[in-house]
This record gives sequence, structure tokens and C-alpha cells, in this order.
Amino acid sequence: MKILVTGCLGQLGRELHDVLDERNVGDCVVYIDRDDLDLTDADAVKTFLENGGFTHVVNCAAYTAVDLAEEEKSLCTAVNVEAVRNIAINAERLGFRIIHVSTDYVYDGSANTPYSESAKTSPLSHYGNTKRKGETALLGLAPDSVILRTQWLYSPYTMRNFVGAILRKGDSEGKLKVVADQIGTPTYARDLACMIATILLSPQWVSGIYHYSNEGVASWYDFAKAVLRLSGRSNVEVKPVCSSDYPTVAARPMYAVLNKSLVKATYGVSIPHWEDSLSDAIIRFKNIQ
Repeated sequence: MKILVTGCLGQLGRELHDVLDERNVGDCVVYIDRDDLDLTDADAVKTFLENGGFTHVVNCAAYTAVDLAEEEKSLCTAVNVEAVRNIAINAERLGFRIIHVSTDYVYDGSANTPYSESAKTSPLSHYGNTKRKGETALLGLAPDSVILRTQWLYSPYTMRNFVGAILRKGDSEGKLKVVADQIGTPTYARDLACMIATILLSPQWVSGIYHYSNEGVASWYDFAKAVLRLSGRSNVEVKPVCSSDYPTVAARPMYAVLNKSLVKATYGVSIPHWEDSLSDAIIRFKNIQ
């Protein structure tokens, strides 16, 4: 086994580095980020993969600035679609398998029950549209791939996520307004990394699209309140507001809870509740940041 992990400096990539080391396969992994290889350069990707001898590629690289994507449409498309295609087009020829990370933003949020993998996709934003096109390109070129759709991802390796923002603003402002009518599930990047490691090391490989988030349901308001409570900042005032009171450039799905039944049944995993994982993450935020 020889694994390539792209996007290694992102929050998921760094968590995956830790998890694979803990599972004693770190010596079998090559980690790269955009400074090591431009994934949008088809020829460079082809040469790199030909010389790598990889059995698996885990693609954690993505353009994730949802609002900025409405302005930087070409760059977002290049990273989320063309880069995925550049990897996928080499998979069958070179004999490696792909795990690709996608998003709940492929849905429009109009459902009222958790989305299964077979639910109709209908992205509301350019970001969501490119992530869906990346999925389609991957499955068309490398149908033996695994796609993991996730949501509301956070890790203590960076403050540039929702948890980091709440901690930072809670300390500096003392009063916060947080959207309470968008519903989903916070996902600890370490838990997602463990899921990826489980698939990589499983005796079976079952291709297809899977959903993975932590268990439970929350609004962004619920999430913020839990972050402040678990970090000892319960004195910070949080006011729930509607999405219409906090307009963004790109539209978000109002309801994007993911049904995880398929990944649990296929790979025999149990998934932690989001508050339990957040409690662990808050301790690490204190130690890392």
C-alpha cells in the first residue's frame, strides 16, 4: 500500500496525518499540498502519478470559500472540477483507487428528512455546483472510487472555521448573532479522518457515494452555544437570528442533515454524537492554538 494525500495542510489533511500515523501506516503515505503539485495542471499531475506508484489517492484538496467562489468562479471550477478530473483520468490506467471528499452543498436544503445518497442534487451556489461536477467527473472516469459527502467541518488545527470564529469573536466582542434557521450537523475533522482511514484499511472496498457527519442535529446557533459552554465562555451572549438577517453572497441549504445509514452498514462503523466530539475538540483547541 502506498497512499497519496492531497491538501495535506488543510484541517482534514492534518487530522488524517495524525490518524494514519496512529494506525501505523504513516510510512506508506505521501502528503502534498498546492506548493508541491498544482492539481489543475493535467500534465504535471499525470507525471507525478506515473512516478508515484500509488495504490490509493485521498483527495482532501478543495476550494471551499463559498462566498468568494461567486467571484472567483474560474479558480473554484479549476480546483473542484478540473483537478479532480486530472486525478481520476489516471486512476484506471495506473491502478489506484480514490477517496474524494465532497459536501452537503450539492443539495438545495428543501428536504425535511435526512438526505440519503440517492436524493436529488440541486446546488444553490457556484461552490456546490463545482463540487457536484467534480463528483460526476470522478465517477465517470474512475467508477471504483469512494466519495464522502460531509458538512460543517472543523478542527483545532486552524481558527479559520466556525468553532475558531466563535471562540475568537466570543473573546473580542462578548455578544454574538448566530443564524438559527439553518440545520445540519457539525463534523469533527478527526472523526472524518478516522472514517477515511477505516476505508483505506478495510479488507473490502465498496465504491460509491457515502454520507459522513457526526450524529445528531443542530442549528448554527445550537453549535455556537455548545462551543461557548464547553470552552467555559457561557457568559458570552448569543442571539439567534434568521438567515434573512445575515445575508451572504452565496445561498446556503437551509436543511442539510445527512443520512449515514449506508456508510455505517457498509463499513461497520459507529459515529460519535457531535457534542461528544466537540468536547474533545475544545480540549485540543486549548492545547494547539
